[in-house]
Formats: sequence, structure tokens, C-alpha cells
Amino acid sequence: MPLKILADESVNFNIISQLRKLNYQIYSIIEERRGASDIVVLEYAKELNALLLTEDKDFGEWVFSYHIKNLSVILLRYRANEIQEIVNGLIRLLQIYGASIFGKFVVIRKNKYRVREL
Repeated sequence: MPLKILADESVNFNIISQLRKLNYQIYSIIEERRGASDIVVLEYAKELNALLLTEDKDFGEWVFSYHIKNLSVILLRYRANEIQEIVNGLIRLLQIYGASIFGKFVVIRKNKYRVREL
């Protein structure tokens, strides 16, 4: 089964474009469900069986405080001038983990990432 990624509205479209150029299957909230609430985004990610890619820390609260299950989240944390390093780190992470990233919460920062089981 191919790896699917759902990009939240907060994700810089440059990141989405670069992943698409590398043939990742990307769904985009900004294109498909603009203005959707967090809970709608979470349910859509689960429906698609997709990794949720976001820059919104609120999804960490949903996962850890409200114990949302059957979800995988990749949270991007960076400054504007670090975007290419973040894209490179995201691509490395996807290449290393592939589908085994499901069921995890990942935080990607410039030159490092942290993976937590959910």
C-alpha cells in the first residue's frame, strides 16, 4: 500500500510541491477542505489512512490529551529560512521509516527529529 500524506492547511505549499515532485501521494486540506476544523482534519487523515503533516502544535494536544487513536502525525517546527532543511529532513524520515511511521508522533526540526509511539 502506498504511503499517503495529508497536509494540514498550516503546511507551507512549497513543502507539498516538493513532496509531489518526488511522487509522494499528498492530499492537501487547503485544496480539498479549506477551513476544516481540527477534528475534521483528524477524521479525514484516519479515513485516508494517511500521515498527518502539520505545522500546528494543537494536533499534539489532540493526540496526547484527548488520546485520538489510529493516527500518525508529523509536526514541522522551523523558521522561515530553514524550510529546505526541514524538507530534506522530512524526506529522509519518510525514506528511513516509510509506512512504519504509522502510529507515531514525529517532531521535525532543523537537522533533527524525535519519534514517539502513540
